[in-house]
Amino acid sequence: MPKYLLIMRGTDESNAAMMADIGEMMTTTRQFIEEMVKAGVLLAAEGLDDPRQGVVVDFSGEAPVVTDGPYGETKELFGGFFLLDVASKQEAVEWAKRVPAARGSKVEVRRVPGEDEVPQDNGTFVEEDRSESSGRI
Repeated sequence: MPKYLLIMRGTDESNAAMMADIGEMMTTTRQFIEEMVKAGVLLAAEGLDDPRQGVVVDFSGEAPVVTDGPYGETKELFGGFFLLDVASKQEAVEWAKRVPAARGSKVEVRRVPGEDEVPQDNGTFVEEDRSESSGRI
């Protein structure tokens, strides 16, 4: 079955509205997650920390430049995701329509290509024994 990522995209205003009623939002989100688990479609779900706590690595120049905080010109920020294993794009869209979200936010639905769609042996990556890997890049 195809996988789809439901990307939570909020604005400063929608994020503030969500934080104003965080208790109710957490309750409805937990219920939504339980529904996806019962339906057998949820693979992963995570929320992200405040974008001001992150950094941006910009590769537009000769060397990467690291700056604090979110993208300067961005109106919407990626705030979290749900990864679903569903039968179709339409099913992913139906789940996205049920996401508990603050007014003014958006949910982007993107398909995750399967391994058979991505070149696996292009000479760039070396397969390693995962049991010996430290898990670091």
